[in-house]
Amino acid sequence: MALSGMRGLSVFISDIRNCQNKEQERLRVDKELGNVRTRFKNEKGLTPYEKKKYVWKMLYIYMLGYDVDFGHMEAVSLISAPKYPEKQVGYIVTSCLLNENHDFLRLAINTVRNDIIGRNETFQCLALTMVGNIGGREFAESLAPDVQKLLISSSCRPLVRKKAALCLLRLYRKNPDVVNVDGWSDRMAQLLDERDLGVLTSSMSLLVALVSNNHDAYWSCLPKCVKILERLARNQDVPQEYTYYGIPTPWLQVKTMRALQYFPTIEDPNTRRSLFEVLQRILMGTDVVKNVNKNNASHAVLFEALALVMHLDAEKEMMSQCVALLGKFIAVREPNIRYLGLENMTRMLMVSDVQDIIKRHQAQIITSLKDPDISIRRRALDLLYGMCDISNAKDIVEELLQYLSSADFAMREELSLKAAILAEKFAPDLSWYVDVILQLIDKAGDFVSDDIWFRVVQFVTNNEDLQPYAAAKAREYLDKPAIHETMVKVSAYLLGEYSHLLARRPGCSPKEIFGIIHEKLPTVSTSTVPILLSTYAKILMHTQPSDPELQNQIWAIFSKYESCIDVEIQQRAVEYFALSRKGAALMDILAEMPKFPERQSSLLKKAEDAEVDTAEQSAIKLRAQQQTSNALVVTDQRPANGTPYVGQLGLVMVPSSANADHNLENQGPAQENGTLSQVDPQSPSPSADLLGDLLGPLAIEGPPGAAAPTEHVIPASEGDPNPADALALAPVDEQTNSVQPIGNIAERFHALCLKDSGVLYEDPYIQIGIKAEWRAHHGRLVLFLGNKNTSSLASVQALILPPSHLKMELSLVPETIPPRAQVQCPLEVMNLRPSRDVAVLDFSYKFGTSSVNVKLRLPAVLNKFLHPISVTAEEFFPQWRSLSGPPLKLQEVVRGVRPMLLLEMANLFNSLRLMVCPGLDPNANNLVASTTFYSESTRAMLCLMRIETDPADRTQLRMTVSSGDPTLTFELKEFIKEQLVSIPTATRPPAPEVAQPTSAVTSLTDPGAMLAGLL
Repeated sequence: MALSGMRGLSVFISDIRNCQNKEQERLRVDKELGNVRTRFKNEKGLTPYEKKKYVWKMLYIYMLGYDVDFGHMEAVSLISAPKYPEKQVGYIVTSCLLNENHDFLRLAINTVRNDIIGRNETFQCLALTMVGNIGGREFAESLAPDVQKLLISSSCRPLVRKKAALCLLRLYRKNPDVVNVDGWSDRMAQLLDERDLGVLTSSMSLLVALVSNNHDAYWSCLPKCVKILERLARNQDVPQEYTYYGIPTPWLQVKTMRALQYFPTIEDPNTRRSLFEVLQRILMGTDVVKNVNKNNASHAVLFEALALVMHLDAEKEMMSQCVALLGKFIAVREPNIRYLGLENMTRMLMVSDVQDIIKRHQAQIITSLKDPDISIRRRALDLLYGMCDISNAKDIVEELLQYLSSADFAMREELSLKAAILAEKFAPDLSWYVDVILQLIDKAGDFVSDDIWFRVVQFVTNNEDLQPYAAAKAREYLDKPAIHETMVKVSAYLLGEYSHLLARRPGCSPKEIFGIIHEKLPTVSTSTVPILLSTYAKILMHTQPSDPELQNQIWAIFSKYESCIDVEIQQRAVEYFALSRKGAALMDILAEMPKFPERQSSLLKKAEDAEVDTAEQSAIKLRAQQQTSNALVVTDQRPANGTPYVGQLGLVMVPSSANADHNLENQGPAQENGTLSQVDPQSPSPSADLLGDLLGPLAIEGPPGAAAPTEHVIPASEGDPNPADALALAPVDEQTNSVQPIGNIAERFHALCLKDSGVLYEDPYIQIGIKAEWRAHHGRLVLFLGNKNTSSLASVQALILPPSHLKMELSLVPETIPPRAQVQCPLEVMNLRPSRDVAVLDFSYKFGTSSVNVKLRLPAVLNKFLHPISVTAEEFFPQWRSLSGPPLKLQEVVRGVRPMLLLEMANLFNSLRLMVCPGLDPNANNLVASTTFYSESTRAMLCLMRIETDPADRTQLRMTVSSGDPTLTFELKEFIKEQLVSIPTATRPPAPEVAQPTSAVTSLTDPGAMLAGLL
């Protein structure tokens, strides 16, 4: 864009660049727009040069992102100017400012047509470019015939014909019903004889669009396309400027093979033989080299050739050659090549004769499941799913089950579904199928849909020989200290129906089975309780009247739930209680479930309907969800400012103190629809100070004598801590580097503990920011590594040192960060159990002669796995009473508290995701709070706490914390104490009554301003 001679435009651009902030820029733009508007009103006094200058200014303002709602007529009028500079401005600005439906375009149609049919090639190119860019219906109706004439004209230069072909392509794509291409078969065939490769490439793009709509009309073009491929394969008469890294015009080769794929078959044997010779030459001549650009070009041609080979259903020898070539590709180091190899091998599965050859690469494909790039892992999963049959199903399913425990969360649902489908389709025997599904539920309960365990129940119900085996396996899983709620459902159902078949086995008496199932009742959600009640009724049916003690226990449970607020639970309890008194008639009423009618599996139907995630669908989903696993380099892209979705969570009944010490280490995540613990209808309504009655009188100076507060320390794990734990516990704020950080690292860390985005670390060369989303016991953090300088940062390394209670997975970090660029590195987090240990980011890089290494605490702390939940008095007090004392309820007098108002303390608690519940404590100086804690071991665990303060001495308070897990109770108590005793001033939440001053606008000249803005 030539700006020479337009001093006013140059001055305006300089003024914009010198603005210190966005407000100054807006004021300068408004001033200039006002000036332009005034000059356009007095258009009679404007020279063509001045009009051109003002229209350029309008375009520049539009490019800055401001609305330009005037001056369009002046821009359109410049199209009819006789001189090139003014006409060029008119065409460019009109293309940018006006869309295809703008009324002003009608005024320019005649002028544009005159330029197209004129003899000035420069004006023809300008007009064709604008028409192609806008592509409106009126342009197509008025100008398409003229563009077609230009394309087939022998008197036009190749430059004009190239633009005519691309212009016609755009008009045809936008309005295929308007552009008349009837009888164009012969003309397209003539165009394919063109010797100029530029015109030929543009014409081939047009041919692809034409044959995609109607291939029958263009059979005469097929042999011409094969001849073009022969010419290019032999590198005959290909100018140097069309040879890319030794490959003759790869773009034309790709488009030609794409056009051939729209024809259903090739009947002529000579044409078919010539085409296969070309394809054979491409397959034999393509290999992986060090030059990335040459790889890209040669592989683009190769993969299009593979698609054409599959389309033409070539002989088995060529298919085998294709698979062997892809087998090389999936074993190379370059991730893009591995991805393409896996994707095309998946497409090759559509050819029945090559599946046995693909199976030879099964070990390498399984290795790709562990690739750092999630895109490659998805393609490997697709390929394994597609190549599975009865001969290799057992090996593949077992590999998928083994991989499931280490797979990242984004893939587990798809992985579980595919493993379940394969197990059902290719099971060598039904007992193996039951084993697979139960393992699947055990390893990935949160990601297993109800359809999967429903299907197991159908199989077991319909196969009598399988029933004792399935019941015995369900009994084994119930022995585990912690199992997922879906496992509780399927185990309870199977044991309710078939536990009587195990009566003679040790540990399988009705009382023992009832006891182990009933232990799970306090931990399940509302939707599971009806299944357990049905199981109790079935157990009662098989034991009546031989065990009156068990009978009374089950009746007591039915009686308890007769007043449940949930209609389904209440109805079942009432009906089962009444039915259980029918005596012998109960055997007929609660007889075993009859066989299910044979019907198509919902899982297999789902697979048939959607082909369970093809490669293309996965790629679209991946882009849509922006689940990038490799680091993404951006230069000015603001991360999506989305808030993490948290489903509506209920409360989970805490286990009784007798069950509290069970090891919950392997327990799966909870369902999101929990159940409230039931309020005893006989209990008195909360009046006066019920909390005070439960805790005793407030004695802020400490209870007398032996009642001194005791701390019950429950170690998070036994044995010596691993090195990562030791480092996580070590102070990492004191760094010894020649490059000093900007700002206080500790204050930045504490600030991020209370919010989900901000700057973690900054020095003169780099800025590290964090944006996080938390859902239940899963977290997704994105590290933003911003290079603040005009030189690259080299030897960049990032290593996560997680404590033992966190499972963390960081995507690949590039070794070099380009100048003024920002790299986004996703980090997946899973919380395994309660702990206050902190993960550490060991980060290093080099800038010039400076080497920097810092160890930074990551804000994946305990409160990130809390979800505040409001409880009423009817919900709070039964829970509070049920936790009668240590280790589930701990109390401590905390001294050395930083003085703060009660409202300020409530704000702090809310920042820590502890919801303050007003009105529960009659003492105005006390706070009551509740929250739900998520981890893989505890699932969704309700936590309750009470803070009693002394208005006369704000430096001490009494704190009581309770939950259904002793480790959680201790860790949460210590965590809150740490926050109350040592709160950095910079991170303490401000009291709402104090007005906060607005921050000044960041200077655009600040080298870190752009990076900070992106965070």
